[in-house]
Amino acid sequence: MSTVSFKLYGEPASKSNSRRLVQIGGRPRFIKSQKALNYVKAIQLQANALRLPMFEKVLDLSITMHIFYASRRPDLDESVILDALQEIVYHNDRQIK
Repeated sequence: MSTVSFKLYGEPASKSNSRRLVQIGGRPRFIKSQKALNYVKAIQLQANALRLPMFEKVLDLSITMHIFYASRRPDLDESVILDALQEIVYHNDRQIK
């Protein structure tokens, strides 16, 4: 079993509570807020700079996260972190068990 440990910095934006309504092609759509988009980009830049190994599609993975917020106000939401690491550390967050 392989273990990889790394730290990523920045306060996560809650994916479920950070949506905004926009019109795309005349139809209403919910997309990530600018804060969530900025956070994803920051996480991806950090992860790419670390040159982390890519785990194969066939592997089931386990992840332990320690998430720290500046206040008690935000809702805990690890899904934006899992989404951001797709195609950098693993192919799809469905590999996480």
